[in-house]
Amino acid sequence: MKVLVTGGAGFIGSSLCDKLIERGYDVINLDNFNNYYDPKIKWQNTQNVIHSPNYKLYVGDIRDPKILSQIFEVEKPEVVVHLAAMAGVRNSLKDPLDYVDVDVKGTVNLLEFSRKYGIEKFVFGSSSSVYGKNTKVPFKEDDPLEGQVSPYAASKRAGEIYCQTYSEMYNMKISCLRFFTVYGPRQRPEEAIHLFTKLISEGKPIPVFGDGTSKRDYTYIDDVVDGIIKAINTDYEFEIFNIGNSETITLENLIKLLESTIDKKAIIDRKPFQLGDVQITYADISKAKKILGYEPKTKIEEGVKKFWEWYKDR
Repeated sequence: MKVLVTGGAGFIGSSLCDKLIERGYDVINLDNFNNYYDPKIKWQNTQNVIHSPNYKLYVGDIRDPKILSQIFEVEKPEVVVHLAAMAGVRNSLKDPLDYVDVDVKGTVNLLEFSRKYGIEKFVFGSSSSVYGKNTKVPFKEDDPLEGQVSPYAASKRAGEIYCQTYSEMYNMKISCLRFFTVYGPRQRPEEAIHLFTKLISEGKPIPVFGDGTSKRDYTYIDDVVDGIIKAINTDYEFEIFNIGNSETITLENLIKLLESTIDKKAIIDRKPFQLGDVQITYADISKAKKILGYEPKTKIEEGVKKFWEWYKDR
């Protein structure tokens, strides 16, 4: 099977590419290596597979019809896993138009090419942020969405709506995977576990927004990759799946876990609760378990330990 992975040099994308190559898939990676964070990190992420005969890298943008035409005509992918996006809730507050341009327009562009070239399956990387102000926990895929609280979240919800529209109009097999706070080796530098690990280990203050009671459902990268591959290989018309760990930890307890793992006390720089943040994310994964056979295996204590070992050995 030949799979096009967009954003395949990023954290989740590169981890997925590695696993697909390991399992014998043919992989095309399209990534624009933008400067949201250091592009050198993304280049490093590709090194495990860059010389594989089953891997091909295209440097370009999902909004560019020329490069998409080349990929779809020459490579003839059977499946598209669309992970390319402008990421980050807080950054989307600064540049909301970039998120409309990349996360909405780029997604529709890719859907249109997938329709035109008869792609067998389209897997869209969405986010738990689409649940917005939802206070009913754990979050279920059919919960009413009470309003997204960041441009990033709104763009991901718009992507889901376009995916459903294309599925219904053109009989395309599409799934939207709502990822819940993914962490692990290669995590983006500004994300909490990576940033806190760096600052605590260097004896520098960590920025803590709010009183530490906010809760997140942290999901280890290996479990997320397994969920994506299961979505590739399961038959359905249109579905939305939560890809989470279905356990929460408070920010305060996460910091304590990092202190214990790193064996160093954190210096807290307390800040007001941030616009765009939510109080809790918590995935009900019963649907993904039933339909995909998804079963996360990595508890937060084990995952943080694995991340710390990777961080030290980079």
